[in-house]
Amino acid sequence: MALAPTVQLRSGARLPLLGLGTWPLNDDEAAETVSLAIETGYRLIDTAENYRNEKGVGEGIRRSGVPREDLFVTTKFNSEHHSLDGVRRAFQASTELLGLDYVDLLLVHWPNPGQGRHVEAVQGIAKLMEEGLVRAVGTSNYKPAHLQQVIDAGIVPDVNQIQLDPQRPRIEERAFHNEHGIVTESWSPLGPGSGLLEDPGVVAIAEAHGRTPAQVVLRWHVQQGMVAIPKSSNPQRLAQNLGIFDFELSGAELASIYLLDTGEAEIVDSDAFGH
Repeated sequence: MALAPTVQLRSGARLPLLGLGTWPLNDDEAAETVSLAIETGYRLIDTAENYRNEKGVGEGIRRSGVPREDLFVTTKFNSEHHSLDGVRRAFQASTELLGLDYVDLLLVHWPNPGQGRHVEAVQGIAKLMEEGLVRAVGTSNYKPAHLQQVIDAGIVPDVNQIQLDPQRPRIEERAFHNEHGIVTESWSPLGPGSGLLEDPGVVAIAEAHGRTPAQVVLRWHVQQGMVAIPKSSNPQRLAQNLGIFDFELSGAELASIYLLDTGEAEIVDSDAFGH
């Protein structure tokens, strides 16, 4: 069984380059899918308080029989927990549902900058990491301006998880991440619809490599050092999504995929949206 390569985080933890996203699975679906994914070779599992499936994710982990220390489990918390005490309560609630003693990466799900507590939320995670309850500090949907405020407060997150695919390559955001040693994690890495996978250019590259369009797009992410967390509960697609580490895209192919960026693809504005 082939496992995904890993990237080392600032904290020293090693994050697999490809994992399983679990939104919008319910508890029963999550238990079944997570167990199957781990058996297939997945070691990174991504969930969130807002997905309402942490209990199912924990059940899937237990069913798999794989030792806890071999897995990288991540979850996220909502805006009502953006305080030092609130983050601790969110962590306790999530780990109780997951049936775990610690999580590998805890993320602030959305900055909600209107609340003015997006820095304190990250400080709460850092405190948990100091106590050994969390192995890495994460943000999700933070813009460079939000991240700069966190950095100015003395914390550099290990990971920022953002909406990212070839139609939304987020070049400026990734440049900021790279400058500060923050790993970019892509949610919705295959795009919000099927259009990306039907693009003639992507299809042509896939045919040239004897791969699926989804494999080509996921390879585009990981070959550039981004972590991708596609969601699938289909056994064949789960295996295909993980099977991207034995081929390589050429420089010309990578460049041609960037041409899919029209600059007009919708990106959720985290200054205006959040939960």
